[in-house]
Amino acid sequence: MGLALFPFDADVVRRVITRDGSMYTDDPDKAAEAAAFMGWTDAATKAENELPAVEALAGEIKAERLTDVVLLGMGGSSLASLVMGSMLPGDGTRLHVLDTTSPITVKRVLDATDPVTTIHVVASKSGGTVEPNALYAIFRERADRALGRDVAGARFVAITDPGSALERLAADDRMRACVSAPPSVGGRYSALTVFGLVPAALLGIDVRRLLAAARAAETEISEVGEPPELAHLIAAGHASGRDKLTLLAPERLRVFGLWVEQLVAESLGKHGRGVVPVVAGPGVGARAARPDEVLVVFGRDTGTPVPTGDVPSVEIDIKDPYELGAWFVTWEYAVALAGAALRVNAFDQPNVAEAKAATNAVLDGSIVPPDPDYDDGETRLGFPGALEAPADHTLTGAILHALRSLRDRDYLAVLGFLPDDAELLRPLSDAVDTVSTVSDRSVCFELGPRYLHSTGQLHKGGPNSGVFIMVTTRDATDLDIPAWPFTLGRLHRAQAKGDLITLAAHGRRILHIDLPDSSPETIRLLADAMITASRAAR
Repeated sequence: MGLALFPFDADVVRRVITRDGSMYTDDPDKAAEAAAFMGWTDAATKAENELPAVEALAGEIKAERLTDVVLLGMGGSSLASLVMGSMLPGDGTRLHVLDTTSPITVKRVLDATDPVTTIHVVASKSGGTVEPNALYAIFRERADRALGRDVAGARFVAITDPGSALERLAADDRMRACVSAPPSVGGRYSALTVFGLVPAALLGIDVRRLLAAARAAETEISEVGEPPELAHLIAAGHASGRDKLTLLAPERLRVFGLWVEQLVAESLGKHGRGVVPVVAGPGVGARAARPDEVLVVFGRDTGTPVPTGDVPSVEIDIKDPYELGAWFVTWEYAVALAGAALRVNAFDQPNVAEAKAATNAVLDGSIVPPDPDYDDGETRLGFPGALEAPADHTLTGAILHALRSLRDRDYLAVLGFLPDDAELLRPLSDAVDTVSTVSDRSVCFELGPRYLHSTGQLHKGGPNSGVFIMVTTRDATDLDIPAWPFTLGRLHRAQAKGDLITLAAHGRRILHIDLPDSSPETIRLLADAMITASRAAR
């Protein structure tokens, strides 16, 4: 099946460039809200004005022979930097992206870095995001102890919108610098603003070369005036019932899929509509194409298994890593245009705040999460949403029950509030691949709380076509958050419970698996149960 062209209006690209919010809604007030965040179309061109200051700051810091960059951020404030740090050559400075509240993961970075030789980047557009603020308190106390309060501020740089609480904190705490981000660019469209450029420059990445590729893409799209092929793929696919965007990539490009995943899910998943991005794991072998998916194939010559049969697809091959700049631009346009096709505002995230509010309510005790339905003394199982509890309350039986609840064209999402440790989670990610292959379903594997700022919007605001298996643990490892009324571990669990409450309020089908710990043995036990259940569900 060839790639169908979506009937976009002839001037749709111009309307994006001129910030015409009415392409998303007929409501004048909501159109104005959309227009307020459409300043990303010439971000690479405008970044030229920012480069001297960015390069001067990076040069000043690097002259002190620092060895590590620790980025404290969430969603759009962190994912682009994670991509750049993984895909673009630098000078050997190590990047640690902390977009988690897992005490185990945070402790690992604390143990692996020295505050004397580390620069910390605190990135938050609003300045009020709980995760980077909590992490800042932890890392700042460590730096204060090692260097003294008067000196420690020089090991911190803030990136935020003008006038935010973080800007005020940076001044009060005498951080080395506070870099202002453009208010007209939302977080997930900010890769080519200071949110992406400052960490990249600190890593020794050639940001001028990256921006040159991005500017060329901006110019080409504006001059040609035609929607990118990707825009047609997403919009036409959705219009024909193909609402799964499967991203097939070799290992070296898989991290780019995390950035695409957030951009697509958070931009398009709302008002009961949406496109489900699926970052296919390396264990997914050749199979027949599914009737509800379209494909983006990153490098067909890399050995990545590609489904057989007729399926709309686009091929992308990033041979020169600096082409990444152009692909940031192309994807942003494609998703913004797809938003117009779906008639959803591609620049808001109306349901993300719900989970945040529920988390706060759990923390202050105004909401008490439901008790588990079953507890064998080790593993606890809960069914807080539309999925009724099964008679078989073994771990395998509960997973089997969740899998059997999948309807035609549904997807499964495994939501893990687990340590961000690829080796530890490999058995689970392999099991997810097996479930996808055996069940012939789209299956997503998401880490919390990262996904709350990404696919979480789709889970709650998109179509009710997902079945969710949330995995939490009761690990003993914890960290105090200086001057805060709760620990990091308590925040981590409250975020999971807050999302469970919110998903249940939207009538989603949920299985909550609460494990005693996240040891390799326990993760393997869960992975084996998922594989066994998937085979029994056939």
